[in-house]
Amino acid sequence: MTPNNVKITPALVAEHGLKPDEYQRVLDLIGREPTLTELGIFSAMWNEHCSYKSSKVHLRGLPTKGPHVIQGPGENAGVIDIGDGLACVFKMESHNHPSYIEPYQGAATGVGGILRDVFTMGARPIACLNALSFGAPEHAKTRHLVSGVVAGIGGYGNSFGVPTVGGSVRFHNRYDGNILVNAMAVGLAESSKIFYAAASGVGMPIVYLGSKTGRDGIHGASMASAEFDDDSAEKRPTVQVGDPFSEKLLLEACLEIMEKGCVIAIQDMGAAGLTSSATEMGAKGDLGVTLDLDKVPCREEGMTAYEMMLSESQERMLMVLKPEKEKEAEAIFRKWGLDFAIVGETTPTKRFIVRHKGEVMADLPIKELGDSAPEYKRAFVTAERLPVIDAGAVEARGSIADALERLIATPDLCSKRWVWEQYDHIIGGNTVQRPGGDAAVVRVLEGPKALALTTDVTPRYCEANPFEGGKQAVAECWRNLTAVGARPLAITDNLNFGNPERPEIMGQFVGCVRGISEACKALDFPVVSGNVSLYNETNGKAILPTPSIGGVGLLEDFAKSATLAFKRDGDAILLVGETTGWLGQSIYLREICAREEGAPPPVDLIEERENGDFVRALILDGTASAVHDLSDGGLLVALAEMAMAAGIGARLDAPPDDVPAHAYWFGEDQARYIVTVAADKADAVLARARGASVLVSQIGVTGGDALVLQGERALSVANLDERSEGWLPAYMAGEA
Repeated sequence: MTPNNVKITPALVAEHGLKPDEYQRVLDLIGREPTLTELGIFSAMWNEHCSYKSSKVHLRGLPTKGPHVIQGPGENAGVIDIGDGLACVFKMESHNHPSYIEPYQGAATGVGGILRDVFTMGARPIACLNALSFGAPEHAKTRHLVSGVVAGIGGYGNSFGVPTVGGSVRFHNRYDGNILVNAMAVGLAESSKIFYAAASGVGMPIVYLGSKTGRDGIHGASMASAEFDDDSAEKRPTVQVGDPFSEKLLLEACLEIMEKGCVIAIQDMGAAGLTSSATEMGAKGDLGVTLDLDKVPCREEGMTAYEMMLSESQERMLMVLKPEKEKEAEAIFRKWGLDFAIVGETTPTKRFIVRHKGEVMADLPIKELGDSAPEYKRAFVTAERLPVIDAGAVEARGSIADALERLIATPDLCSKRWVWEQYDHIIGGNTVQRPGGDAAVVRVLEGPKALALTTDVTPRYCEANPFEGGKQAVAECWRNLTAVGARPLAITDNLNFGNPERPEIMGQFVGCVRGISEACKALDFPVVSGNVSLYNETNGKAILPTPSIGGVGLLEDFAKSATLAFKRDGDAILLVGETTGWLGQSIYLREICAREEGAPPPVDLIEERENGDFVRALILDGTASAVHDLSDGGLLVALAEMAMAAGIGARLDAPPDDVPAHAYWFGEDQARYIVTVAADKADAVLARARGASVLVSQIGVTGGDALVLQGERALSVANLDERSEGWLPAYMAGEA
């Protein structure tokens, strides 16, 4: 019995992730029972990871247009105009489930996949970032997962030759059984030479490019659309295996044939491999596609049509070529040592036909494969609002000095140098600001322009109030770009949530998306690309809602970018924004008071915009000597980070009488920055702030080698730095 003669049973349908009503939709669509290969194709195209069937009804509310937007969601990556004939191409995607099962290869192929999304558009990648969420440090698997994921990201990015310039790392027990690995890539292209996926022309050759097809990654997209259970390790064969050196060759070959004018359309073979790339190219161009699998280069013997169509082997592309350029393109790929095979052609039929060994293995309507995927308006509930924590009712635990020393050595707030020093963050020679600051800064070609890049989200806020948490994730991204002097232009997102079939989880998703939408509209910060990752839970226990936001901003002159390090003794320290001492969902409340509760801080988007514009102006006119936004840990943690970055201390004024000291120093009010200016400019800046209706106050002066607070023991900057730098290396060595 050949694989296509397999009897389609309810159990087999269920194994492919299709529910009975979805399978009935298949039967109604094609008017017969599908072959096994066709069942696999529907499984690949209609799973959550590829079809967005639970999320797209809500994603339509996101703002995706703007004066700088060349290409919004719907292509391999988003594209924005950065002037001078150049475009920035960027996107973020998840590789969560694969990284939990096989951390090195899962993370490595996550990087490889997002890089292909960028250079498929005709862009040369110039930077990578990531957002990593791990379980509690004391969990038995966490150290192993951190080690493997960081090694995988570094191993692929370093070998490929793109700098990894920024990101975030967090720990929480809600990620114990389902870590998150979100990878972001950024590239540069000529704005008039962007390449798209839509095929055009009948009878055009469809060409397979890159590495050979193997059995790794089969059902990878389906696996990414399902919950985990105790047998997650059995899914290891669904994890792809990456080869960054092959990807580097693929990059150079693709860019060369693009430059030679050979390409009509191009599509990365990512999730669902040959199936999704072929059907998307045809459907977007209103054309049919015929594939001959006998011509697909395979690295394993006896591969079936089913296996070839669902394999997610890495470093592969599908392309529609201009027929007259076929020989020229083949010569280029052969020169780079890569496979080049004509595996099909475009047709006028709008059918997707797959042949193997003289037999038709699939004959399906190509448009409906994507367009007729289920679209759900799932039930959702809005969580009850949590009470506002009265800062005055939160009893301080120990001294302010003791609390700071503890906080900067906690897993979330400690230095992540152990992580980013494993990444090559300067290859290419254009990294202006390295990891460890508010945002990375990467020079555009020879300058003077530069891009500012960051990833941000505060999951505990998103769970406590999804709407405010979604707003805050965007606002913090906007602040981090602003803090280096960049004008925020656009975002990509990676929306990580649990099982959308549970109304409370769907409620988290809907609330966060609405918050993101409101913030993006208020800040003129459109969403140009993104990814949704659902079913991130194990044995019914969901992750914290984690809508990661990747932001891109533009600096006209990289020499004017600001850093967070204090620059010299005697500078005035200014606090921009209102401080009420908001302790709900704060790191202080969690780590010092052992209370993870309360409403998160509200986000006033008008205040965010006004304060950010004011700070950016101070940077660009050269008034600000150092800038840092305030987020996790609040004011004193931010001041400690600025001091540690420079080895310079500060003498700080007493808190105002109406805010308890611990709430003043560690509260997490939003829309705030620390700015230092020369002492003789402080009065002018304060007057300028009053004229702009921006709340700014002087809170101290830089100098010395310690942080000195009234009524507290002096805190040696060197000692703080040792505590901050010490936890993660000690933990990874098994000593903490």
